[in-house]
Amino acid sequence: MANLKIANLRKAYGAHRVIHGVDIDIAEGEFVILVGPSGCGKSTLLRMIAGLESITSGEIRIGEKVVNDVSPKERDIAMVFQNYALYPNMTVAENMGFSLRLQRAQKSDIDKRVSNAAGILGLDKLLDRYPRQLSGGQRQRVAMGRAIVRDPKVFLFDEPLSNLDAKLRVSMRSEIKALHQRLGTTIVYVTHDQIEAMTMADKIVVMHDGIVEQIGAPLELYDHPSNIFVASFIGSPSMNFIKGTMSPSGMKDESGTIWSVGEGHGGNAGRPVSLGIRPEHIRIDPQGYKARVHVVESTGSETQIIADVGHARLTCLIRERLDVNVDDEIGIGFDPRLAHLFDGDSGARIVRAGLLAA
Repeated sequence: MANLKIANLRKAYGAHRVIHGVDIDIAEGEFVILVGPSGCGKSTLLRMIAGLESITSGEIRIGEKVVNDVSPKERDIAMVFQNYALYPNMTVAENMGFSLRLQRAQKSDIDKRVSNAAGILGLDKLLDRYPRQLSGGQRQRVAMGRAIVRDPKVFLFDEPLSNLDAKLRVSMRSEIKALHQRLGTTIVYVTHDQIEAMTMADKIVVMHDGIVEQIGAPLELYDHPSNIFVASFIGSPSMNFIKGTMSPSGMKDESGTIWSVGEGHGGNAGRPVSLGIRPEHIRIDPQGYKARVHVVESTGSETQIIADVGHARLTCLIRERLDVNVDDEIGIGFDPRLAHLFDGDSGARIVRAGLLAA
């Protein structure tokens, strides 16, 4: 395994720029996830690390070696693709050992590495099968096994779970995380699914329109989003935002409702802001803000309510069953110390005293 350093990396297709000066330091053995919406540049960045896309400017360093002009096969990386990329005419064992055969490794060494990888991934009894005889999850394990046998310095994963059903994605997340803990290998993993990022990563890189919006541990991004984009992308359901203007008594929204924002906002009177409240931080409070129920969704263990407070529409995630119907009026509240303030113009987070998450 090795550390990975990306410095001022840029990518353009003619006049169209897709990566704008990205800087990322990945420590040896770290599990880093690149996350962001479709088209944000995360897969292009991964392919640049792999050598499958050329670099317009900047530097990629694997260990102590600058690899800008090094061919993919000489970078000592292994990549797991979204579509598995297995050879249909080869057995599981042949697929896993194919790269080693290309390197003219000894058959005994190939068999040993394939056997070890199969044991790690639970593929021991499937080595003689062909890809068409496997489930989606089994094919993904084979693709991972093909990477493991190479014993690379860096593993690259390009949305490897996107073709699996929801239940299998959950189990495969656990398997990939357990695999990383067992092997201790440096991993760079791309996904658009922020739940994957939150549950698997040591460090998350949030990307948007070819730039890095924020880098940090999952809970750091959840508790301290640097701007509205990160706050809206990290967390499920997404954070609620209410636009308004700061006043001495709180934040006044467009309908005239005064929202409590806690202490530490002195000197901001008249400033346009957005108040961010996570759905899971909203509670039922008969003495709180009067809300008109718009939608009710119950999962058994919790109830998700979409309700209107004046002109503001809020998603509320209540961790209990509630007997609530559409058009009911309920009272809701939240701890203002768990709320976030963002500048109304730039969208940047306003750091203030009194926040539990600050």
